[in-house]
Amino acid sequence: MKLNAAFRRALALTLVLSSSLLRAQNAQDSLSIHTILRQEDQAWNKGDAPAYSQFFSPDGTFTNIAGMFFKGHQAFLGQHEVIFNSFFKNTILKQKIVSLKFVRSDVAILETLCQVSGFAKEGLPPRIQLDAKGQLNTRLLQVVMKEAGAWKIVSYHNVDVKPGTPIPE
Repeated sequence: MKLNAAFRRALALTLVLSSSLLRAQNAQDSLSIHTILRQEDQAWNKGDAPAYSQFFSPDGTFTNIAGMFFKGHQAFLGQHEVIFNSFFKNTILKQKIVSLKFVRSDVAILETLCQVSGFAKEGLPPRIQLDAKGQLNTRLLQVVMKEAGAWKIVSYHNVDVKPGTPIPE
């Protein structure tokens, strides 16, 4: 009986210690993912496609607000070079985290509400629908995965929020 009680105490202590280590790891990982988001905003606001693309995985997938599908880092970079030099030139991106969920210790799903402002008065494609404030609102879902100790975006799916759809402030 004594061994059984001692074993149970040791097991309980091990579980407590390992759960605190897991929380600490997730806190650091959460901070790393928040940093990616902040750097995305900064790079977008500078119109810097290479910086915006720096966390995108070499074989990641990307669906834009028009429903166009791309695969790979080079395609992601190329598409952002195009938009930063055309209708998204000089725009400002602000992202707000809706949800950050770790599905495994090395995989997380990040959803943000995005607001893009500062559009030129002319030249917007008809598929871009601005709200009454002149902003584009989207919901961006990014799946991030830890690869070789660094977080990379492996899937990026962006959908526009249609005018008239309620958006939390």
